[in-house]
Amino acid sequence: MINIKTLEEIELMRESALVVSRTLGEIAKVIKPGVTTLELDKIAEEYIRDQGAVPGFLGLYDFPNTLCMSPNEQVVHGIPNDEPLKEGDIISVDCGALKNGFYGDHAYTFAVGEIDPETKKLLEITKESLYVGIRQFRAGNRVGDVGFAIQQFTEAHGYGVVRELVGHGIGREMHEDPEMPNYGRRGKGKKFVEGMVVAIEPMINMGTHRIKQYSDGWTIKTADMKPSAHFEHDVAIVKGKPELLSTFRYINEALGIETDEELEFRTK
Repeated sequence: MINIKTLEEIELMRESALVVSRTLGEIAKVIKPGVTTLELDKIAEEYIRDQGAVPGFLGLYDFPNTLCMSPNEQVVHGIPNDEPLKEGDIISVDCGALKNGFYGDHAYTFAVGEIDPETKKLLEITKESLYVGIRQFRAGNRVGDVGFAIQQFTEAHGYGVVRELVGHGIGREMHEDPEMPNYGRRGKGKKFVEGMVVAIEPMINMGTHRIKQYSDGWTIKTADMKPSAHFEHDVAIVKGKPELLSTFRYINEALGIETDEELEFRTK
């Protein structure tokens, strides 16, 4: 069942999403070669708690940490560890927070130092595909419209779209209906209506779409060991149109990136 949110609830969800946004901004300030993912995890947990929120992933389905940290060929759900990041790595940082009874959940794939042009393009196209999908999240459209748009855009560049892992509704639970695949057919699936809130999160591989799971029961990697990228936003339908609740603004400020990519999805 899809849980429709009131405008008041959407504003509470915006607060939760912005806790995550600011946390990712703090990570952006310190992510560099030599830092470990466990160090980043500690920074994130302390910051979230200082914001009057609770880490959304810690203990969820027994996950052991605050952040999912997935470098290079890892797609999602990587567990933080003591291995230092290296120049040329990429790493997906997925973060959740619970505040005012609602969850926020979004992700960004960072470059660690200088990365090769082919990998940089993967990050750029995956991030752009997120906005391509968000444009289709509007009243009257359907789940398949979002997935089709993301799939067409990324496969045109020769990339693989992960099938087994999908975006999702979000609210008082981290994962709610509807599921939001990053592939699909136009006009198929559940219809979008006013007050729906979802997490849209393309997971795009440089090579095959196929994946494998590590023996830790969590970490997902590409089957061909080529890099994977992951970007995620929380989005509500307000006045029939997509409204971003999360933002990459804090990340952009930390990294010195100037962009207006979010303007079309904001009224605030």
